This record gives sequence, structure tokens and C-alpha cells, in this order.
Amino acid sequence: MRDLFKSVKMDENNPKWKNAIKREKELYSRNNDIRSEFERDYTRIIHSTAYRRLKHKTQVFFSPKNDHICTRIEHVTHVESISQTIAKYLGLNTELTKAIATGHDIGHSPFGHQGETVLSEISKREIGETFWHERNGVILADQIELLEDDMKNKQNLDLCYAVRDGIISHCGEVDENNLKPREDNIDLYLYKKPGEYAPYTWEGCVVKISDKIAYLGRDIEDAITLGILDEHLEELYKILGDTSDIKINNTVIINYLISDLCENSSPEKGLCFSEKGFEIMNKIKKFNIKNIYCSERLKQSHKYFEIIINCIYETLQKCYDGNNTKNQIENMKKIFPDVITDFESWLEMYWNLERNEIQKNDVIFDINKKQDFKKAIILYISGMTDNFAIDTYNKIISF
Repeated sequence: MRDLFKSVKMDENNPKWKNAIKREKELYSRNNDIRSEFERDYTRIIHSTAYRRLKHKTQVFFSPKNDHICTRIEHVTHVESISQTIAKYLGLNTELTKAIATGHDIGHSPFGHQGETVLSEISKREIGETFWHERNGVILADQIELLEDDMKNKQNLDLCYAVRDGIISHCGEVDENNLKPREDNIDLYLYKKPGEYAPYTWEGCVVKISDKIAYLGRDIEDAITLGILDEHLEELYKILGDTSDIKINNTVIINYLISDLCENSSPEKGLCFSEKGFEIMNKIKKFNIKNIYCSERLKQSHKYFEIIINCIYETLQKCYDGNNTKNQIENMKKIFPDVITDFESWLEMYWNLERNEIQKNDVIFDINKKQDFKKAIILYISGMTDNFAIDTYNKIISF
């Protein structure tokens, strides 16, 4: 039923409202600003460099020659579209939904989930922490991404709690068929693994489910376009209950799952599919894992990603030399001038040494501390596009 969730939408009448719109720091005010708090977050996200770089980051298929194969930013657009459709039908806050959906993947590393796996292996080995893009998205928003305020001072995004929560809580793996928001406004840095807690808002729950709907359908369409599923289409038709003369595409899958979710959800039951819909979604996921994500075609590129990311990390790590790190960076410039200069330009925005007067963001790295330096390298690599990572690697190995 349309507007069935209107009584629990995130607005001034919701008991969670004050926590939802809370920011760590107050944003500068404008006398003529006509946007809501969540609309301001949406525009802050789309102006961020992390969001803009998503157009050059892998979704599933690396460096396709076909311009119509989905990139990470297109996936974000699909999630935004799907979540807006669901939120509008159910009567939820579409402004909050849009902000969460737009920012949900800003923490993604280069080379998609395989790049994330490589970076996580480095992070666990070097600093004892698992790297996962949902948490990295909040770290980027809170500490790394900088925007100029009305006085041209550089400050962090400082998003509302509900948007930050939606980013870290969006893990698209929905294993139970009755998703409801949690009650507590916990410290988001208490998260230790993806999906550990349900989102704080119904809108965050919508984005979490929309993420899964978006990637399942579009990944199939791209795989069909690239000829990866030629031998497996009959299996897919059986899952969807169609005959082989019916065209299966992204639209068919997405429309079915959206409609099924909207028809079966309620504030009492939570966001849920019918038993048949949930079964079909899980079967599609298993189909994608077996025939797309674990296909031989994709496995070969994974080795390439591992070489690139490890090479960059190992090279930048050689800049560390305790209290002599600043001088060591200068020495390393003689060997890898462009690579080290780029890293230093990024690092000096956050380190404990000389800083520009217009930078109002906090110091987050003491470059004389080994742990801080390693964290800095991991964060730096996580922000790279595929092309920038490849270009950096080529500069390291070339003469």
C-alpha cells in the first residue's frame, strides 16, 4: 500500500530526528539557503572528489572497451533511482534516501571488490585492521574529503549522522527477509565488520536493499553484453521462471524485485520480499557468484590488481624513516619524482607538519609514527581511480 511507512519516515515528527540531523561540527550558515539538512549533504557529496572519481572505478568488469558497461558511478546512480522509487512509494524521506544512496560507495577502492580484497590484506598485515569500503566511506567523509566553505577555508564534509550511518550500514548482503532499523544512535566507529548493525533509519534500510537489487540485475546485463553468460542463460531463465524466448534484462529483474518488496513490506514486518521473491533474489545472487564473479574471465585481472596495489604500497612505505621521514620523502623523490610528489601533496593536507592557513580540517597523521604513515598510504590508495593506480604503477616500474 502506498505511503504505508509515512508514520515512520525520518522527519521532525520522528523521535530519532535530532540524532539523525546531528553533525560533529556545525556547517557554515547561509541566509538564503533553501535546502534541508539532507539536501545539503547530497550537494556536499556530489561536489566531493571521492564521488567524482567513481566514474573511473570498476564496478565488476575492469577496463571494458564497451562504453555501455557499468562503472561504479553508474551503479551509484542505479541505487539512487531504485531507492528513490521505493522510498517514494512507501512514504519515506526521499531527500535522506537520495543523500545516502549518492554517498554510499564513496569509500570504494580502485578495481572494485577485488581491489578492496587486496587492500584489506595489506591493511590486516600492516596495521591489524580490516579494510572495507563502507567504513572507509565514513572515514573519507569525516576526515579526508575537503570542501571550501564560504570563506574559502577547506573543511571536511561533516555529514549528518543519518547519512553517515547509511553509508557505513549499506552492505548489500541481506540475509534475513525482514530488515528493520536499529534504535540506538551508536558511535559509527564501533563497527568492526560490514553489516554488523542494521541502519539507523528506514531510509538507510531502503538503500541497503536497493544496493543489492541494483547490482544483481545490472551485473547480469553487462555479463550478457560481454558474452560471459552465453552458456548459462537457460539456467537464468529457469530461476526467473520465464521461457527462453523472453528477453531477460536489467529492467525485468529490477522491476520484479522492487514491486515484490513494495507489496510485501510494512512497518510491522519490516522491509521484506515474498517468500518467492526472496528465494529468487538469493538464487540470482548464487548464479552471479558462480557464473560472473568467479568466472575465469575475471580471475585473470585479479592477479594484475594485486601486483599494482602491492607495488604502490611497498614503494610509498619506503618513504617512512621515523623522525627523518620528511627528509626521506625528499630522497625518494629523486628516484620516483612524480609518484612521491603526488603522495606528498596529498599527505601534507593531513599531516602534523607545515599546513596551509586555509586548511581547517584536523591533523590526522603524525608522519613520524609508523602506524599513522601506513594508514595514510592505505587511505591514499583507496581513493585512487583505476587509471591513476595503473599510471602510478607504470611510473614506478618505468625508466
